[in-house]
Amino acid sequence: MRGFSSLAFTPAVKAAQARWGSRRTYARLERGETTPDTLGEDEASFLAERDSFYMASVGSSGWPYIQHRGGERGFVHVLDERTLAFADYRGNRQYITVGNVEGDDRVALIFVDYPARARLKILARARIIARSDDPDLFARVAGDTAAERVFVLRVEGIDWNCPQHITPRYTEHEVDELVRPLLDENEALKRELEALRKESERRS
Repeated sequence: MRGFSSLAFTPAVKAAQARWGSRRTYARLERGETTPDTLGEDEASFLAERDSFYMASVGSSGWPYIQHRGGERGFVHVLDERTLAFADYRGNRQYITVGNVEGDDRVALIFVDYPARARLKILARARIIARSDDPDLFARVAGDTAAERVFVLRVEGIDWNCPQHITPRYTEHEVDELVRPLLDENEALKRELEALRKESERRS
């Protein structure tokens, strides 16, 4: 978290922590050499299961902008311990994030596992590549899809949030996984009941 705190804990943030009683705890975490945070096995496994995230950028007006990105599980690729990438597809063609990143490459991302009530925050520097810029990397991330571009994110800081205030929510796939055993059991009981009915009719 040292990379994250060195970037996020500005003097104003530290003053707020002191005012509200958490500064001492975070000061202990900040001791020692400050180094960029890296993605380990826990982060890679977590990201491999995500099908969406939120990314914030800042425009030249100074206003932040948050965009949702979604796809199949694992659409965010961990290229190495400091690098993430994901394919970007045509949407409403406002290109706000694209324009913001071209002016200021700093972005913030948050990934949430709602059923497990876990979330991972990432601070990174983003660059945008077209297929012609790096065909091999583009193909690795986007495959043969109709992606317009690929975002490559250089991780500068990560932070795992506590589960407080995360309301569990479930995707259709996750609901299906949860109820499938019950549905299978119900079907088995229906077949058993039908077999007993037929056996009863045969005997009568």
